[in-house]
Amino acid sequence: MKKFLRIFLVIVFFSVLGCSGYKHSTIPNVWVNFWVYPNDVAYLDLNYYGGHMYFTGGVNGVVVYRLAEWDFLAYDRACPYDWDDEDEPRVGVEPDGITLRCEKCGSLFNILDGGVISGPSKYPLKFYQTKYDGMRLRVHS
Repeated sequence: MKKFLRIFLVIVFFSVLGCSGYKHSTIPNVWVNFWVYPNDVAYLDLNYYGGHMYFTGGVNGVVVYRLAEWDFLAYDRACPYDWDDEDEPRVGVEPDGITLRCEKCGSLFNILDGGVISGPSKYPLKFYQTKYDGMRLRVHS
């Protein structure tokens, strides 16, 4: 089952990215390129499956989530519904560990694909690419 899930996620991500890169419907493209060392004690929350951490960068910050041993997901914390609001609404991981919620509008998103579960947002979260070599994780646009 895990192998099927991994293959499914890879197919979904590559079909979204295509050859021309990823352009979100509402959130502007910004340059993101940073390294994280998940095995380092400074990144303890990324040492286990379902762990997550918040980082600066992107439009409104980046959340990195560890899906499996070699799989990480990274989303911009800007809510697609009201990302340019002056109060800077941020999306954060809910206590259940499988959904993200916007602090301001209440939109709820699936952590596996960034898709909208409920709320006023009509668009999914903006995601960033991740590459993990067993020691360091690169998050980039």
